[in-house]
Amino acid sequence: MRAVIFDYGMVLTAPPDPEAWAALKRISGLSDERLHELYWGFRHEYDVGRITGLTFWHKVAREAGISLSAAEFDELNDWDARMWTILNPPMLAWHEKVMQRGLRTAILSNMCDTIHNRMIELFDWLPRFDVLVWSYVLGIAKPDPAIYRHVLKELDMIPEEVFFLDDRAPNIQAALALGMRCHQFTTIDNLRADLVNRRLDRELPLPE
Repeated sequence: MRAVIFDYGMVLTAPPDPEAWAALKRISGLSDERLHELYWGFRHEYDVGRITGLTFWHKVAREAGISLSAAEFDELNDWDARMWTILNPPMLAWHEKVMQRGLRTAILSNMCDTIHNRMIELFDWLPRFDVLVWSYVLGIAKPDPAIYRHVLKELDMIPEEVFFLDDRAPNIQAALALGMRCHQFTTIDNLRADLVNRRLDRELPLPE
């Protein structure tokens, strides 16, 4: 094992900020179910960089048949960025242990421009990862095999040399198909147990 590749959302971060989600509902006037449907319905376009954050919210509003002011669109875009910036400290601490063990590290994330810009403003630890791969920059997103091949090329490694963590099953399945060793992340306790059960604690430090 020579490297660990981390997803960002729901791995290095906690679940989406409920205060931010409530603000999106309040500003848009949409029900929880309808907002969820539209939010994820247009997300792939956003993640691969075909649209910007503001364009994303204009598409949501148009599909929902609602009229919003320019200030309200700016608010939606801002709250959306804030929603994904609650960190998961135990996983950031584990990243430090992985680095101390001498392994290289990467972030491979389906990411859009507004959230990434907010992350750059807030997080001075991002450059501590050896490789950072954001879907909107490349125009491809997980589970497209091309984005996995890209991060492997950046790391200068073959699939069997890396350990990949993601919270979404399709993304894990795509990585497994390429030959990576993987863990579908839910909690730090489950990660620790999985590493022990698979005897990967011989190659990776255990999270605390």
